Amino acid sequence: MRAPQWCEPLSRRADCRLCSLQGRLGGASTGSSPVDRRKTGSKYHLISDGRGIPLHVITTAANVNDITQTLNLVDGIPPVAGRPGRPRRRPESVLGDKAYDSRAVRRELQRRRVMPVISHKGAPNIKGLGKLRCVVEQTFALLHQFKRLAVRWERRLGLHDALVSLACGLICWRRLKRQVA
Repeated sequence: MRAPQWCEPLSRRADCRLCSLQGRLGGASTGSSPVDRRKTGSKYHLISDGRGIPLHVITTAANVNDITQTLNLVDGIPPVAGRPGRPRRRPESVLGDKAYDSRAVRRELQRRRVMPVISHKGAPNIKGLGKLRCVVEQTFALLHQFKRLAVRWERRLGLHDALVSLACGLICWRRLKRQVA
C-alpha cells in the first residue's frame, strides 16, 4: 500500500496511519518481486570461489538488477591468504551469465585487473560456462537449505545479514572439513 502524495515522510509525520503501515511492511532491502508484484521480497547476490565457498553476499530488494551489484561484490571480497606473500584481494577472473553483461562493468573489471568471462546478450553461451556457473548455483542451494534464509522473516536487515554470514561460515567450515578428511 503506497502512501498518498500529500503525506510527509515518516520521519516528519509518524501519526499518519498509511505511512506507519508502509514502514512496518517488510523492513529495509525489500521490494516488489519480479514474479509476483504484489508481494515484497529480497534477493541474494553472491560471489564464490571455484570450489563453491562463498566469499561475499549482498542482500537487496527483489527488484534490483544483478548488474548493479557486480562491482560491489568484487570489491567486498576479503583478503584471501594461502600462498606466501600478500593475500589476494581480487580474483583473477569473474564468471557470469548474461545478466551481468555490460560494457561499463567489463571496462571497470578490466581496469581493476580482473578478467571478465561473461556471456554476451543475444549471443550463444560461452562453451563450458554452464558447468562453472553450476558451482554458484550449488552455493545458493546450500544457502537456502537454512530454513530461516529460504524465506526472509526478519524485518531488520542487520539481523538478517548476520544470519546470512553465519550460514556462509557454516558452508565454508563444512566444505573445508570435507577437503581435509
